[in-house]
This record gives sequence, C-alpha cells and structure tokens, in this order.
Amino acid sequence: MNVRQIKRFERIFKGVANHRRIRILLVIEKNSDITLEGIVEQLESNYHTIAEHVSRLKCRRLVLKKYHGRAVGHTLSPYGLQILKIMKEFKNNITILEKKSISVAVAKLFEKKV
Repeated sequence: MNVRQIKRFERIFKGVANHRRIRILLVIEKNSDITLEGIVEQLESNYHTIAEHVSRLKCRRLVLKKYHGRAVGHTLSPYGLQILKIMKEFKNNITILEKKSISVAVAKLFEKKV
C-alpha cells in the first residue's frame, strides 16, 4: 500500500469516526434520496449539527447529493456503501467473538468447580 492509499483510508475512517455520522449513514442507507430535513427528523437531532456531519460525510466522499429543483436528496456513495458493509461484518465478527469468549469463560468456571 502506498502513502496515497493510506491517506485515503485515513480520510474515510475519520469520516465515520463519530456516532452521529454512523447513524446518518444508516438512515441514508434505509432512505435513499432523503433530504437533510428527513435525516434530522429520523434522528430527532439539531438541524445544524446534522448539516455539519452530512457536510463532513460529503467531503469524505461517503455521501452524494442529488439536486431535485430546490430539494436536495442524499444517497450513499460506493465508498459509503462499502464502509457500512465493513462495519456490519465487523459487528457480526465481534458478536461471534464475544459469544465464544463467554462460552470459554463459562466452561472455565465449571472446570474450576468440578
């Protein structure tokens, strides 16, 4: 991996290094072409806060804007789709690892009692 690729990864990961931005990506995934007002309503958050986070996601090329006259719809970019896929796979792997570690801990407890 060269320096340019590493910096691109850094930019993308910084883009999702916030719980609100992750929630925004999830809302956009479920409601493609959603307006900023729609995102604010879904997340029940402050308009200016959400606008700032959407702007940061757009700068990091995770969200695309589509203009429909005066209305602006938001969709996930290919990078945005991929990062959500990675996060969901990671979540599933963490869940599996947690279950395994719980199983191992319980097994060890029973070994000590016997």
